[in-house]
Amino acid sequence: MTATAELKARTGTRGRAYLSLFKALGRGWIRDRSQIFFTILLPLMFMVLLASVFGSGDTAASRVVAVGDAAVLDGADPDELTVTRVADLDAALAMLREGDADAAVLQDGDTVRIYPSATNSTGGAIAEGRLTSLVDDVNVEVLSAAAPGEPVLATEVEEADGGTLQPIQYLAPGILAWGVAISGVFGAAGTIVDWKRDKLLRRLRLTPASVKTFLGAKVSVNLVVAIGQTAVFLAVAALGFGLRLSAWTWFAVPLVLLGTFAFLAIGVVIGGIAQTSPAAAGLSNLVTMPMAFVSGAFYPLALSPQWVQWISYASPMRYLNEALQSVVVYGEPPTAVLPQIGFLAAFAALVALVSWKTFKFDEL
Repeated sequence: MTATAELKARTGTRGRAYLSLFKALGRGWIRDRSQIFFTILLPLMFMVLLASVFGSGDTAASRVVAVGDAAVLDGADPDELTVTRVADLDAALAMLREGDADAAVLQDGDTVRIYPSATNSTGGAIAEGRLTSLVDDVNVEVLSAAAPGEPVLATEVEEADGGTLQPIQYLAPGILAWGVAISGVFGAAGTIVDWKRDKLLRRLRLTPASVKTFLGAKVSVNLVVAIGQTAVFLAVAALGFGLRLSAWTWFAVPLVLLGTFAFLAIGVVIGGIAQTSPAAAGLSNLVTMPMAFVSGAFYPLALSPQWVQWISYASPMRYLNEALQSVVVYGEPPTAVLPQIGFLAAFAALVALVSWKTFKFDEL
């Protein structure tokens, strides 16, 4: 047999082994009810529950204190903003400190200064978003009746990312990112512990299928599951809760696949540390649950304390959440999420390298 023929034979053998393993592992995943529950049903239940609770009624009107005239507030919707007028800024700031208002507004010519409440950060962020939106609406009305030019009004306040979002707009991307994390971390950690316990990878050396082929099939199953997660979550969010999908929503698929690699790497590290399945589950929970709370999966990061926002910069879930929200909710192109993609890729490569250097498949 020539070298070329021998190479083709080996390649064909590996391909058949890979497909057989992929089918077997896929069937095993489908038959494992706990995998289906924790990977798809549990995150989906969280999204439906939180979206129903946060979106079950209209948000109360924000309490705004107008300093002086503040003509921009003349057209405010009373269902969104209730306006109280005071003579000077000191009186308005005192009301903010005492918790009697959510934001103060001072209009100085063409500049609208917004002072969100620090006492009630959530109410302040929501009021800030509504006031910024009001200024934008005034600018649009003026520009539509005049020659195009610079906006008539400008705001002097830092944007609160979560202020104008509807609940489903941050819940769908955030909990999808959490679901991807659960699937990757729990799936890899629990499977690795089972493999070590059963000496499975050692036995594979006695079969035509290599360890690399087996691992490749396992990773492929996780990637297919991640695509299914994405489709289910976005369908429920769009059909059940009115999430408007942008033209760039399709880019959520490569983002989720990249995120899956990052969380699989974390799961491999946990699987190398844990000695039993309960220990693997406990460590996985210890990683994924706090990560969800500091990454904006359940509520906008802009409403979190500053120290939580600083911690979130080390979390891969934050970057997956931000990237998904940008392309799915805001309709931004893939170039807008290149920093998030870069972090996820670097994180996945670094953690995978650590797991590769430290992991022992045959460890008891």
